Amino acid sequence: MRASRLIATAGGVGLLRPAPGTWGSAAAIPVAWLLHGIGGFVLLASATLLVTLVGWWAARAEERATGSHDASEIVIDEVAGQWIALWPLSLGLSHAGVGPWLFPWPGWVGAFLAFRLLDIRKPGPVGWADRQPGATGVMLDDLIAGVLAALLVALAAFIAHGVIGV
Repeated sequence: MRASRLIATAGGVGLLRPAPGTWGSAAAIPVAWLLHGIGGFVLLASATLLVTLVGWWAARAEERATGSHDASEIVIDEVAGQWIALWPLSLGLSHAGVGPWLFPWPGWVGAFLAFRLLDIRKPGPVGWADRQPGATGVMLDDLIAGVLAALLVALAAFIAHGVIGV
């Protein structure tokens, strides 16, 4: 297997059927938990940047090798977007000084659902980014969906912890 294909499919996760994008997002969560546990938000954010850069390269190489734009098995973009959606959870936990291995389920489930909804429906800027050519379009729609999902997660956390006080 080409290195670019191995990276683009997130180690082969993108070859799972049905719904490879959902599998890619789901596989990203335990890796994010591990990164958060080892190095907190700083490591998760740094890994997101690295995956984004390497993912852009891999998507570009796969498009050139196969002639297919944004093939369904390319899920490294879902990994990057899902990790961005998890940033508020990781940052909030790091800021609160809680144990590094705590990754409460309401946060990651909410981030997963918000990201998948935005990535599948492609509202506004997500759809615009999806229509861009090349590896930029492959990666950018998921990065924007991740940012929008992160805003929803942060809003939900504010409502749950700030307004309601749970």
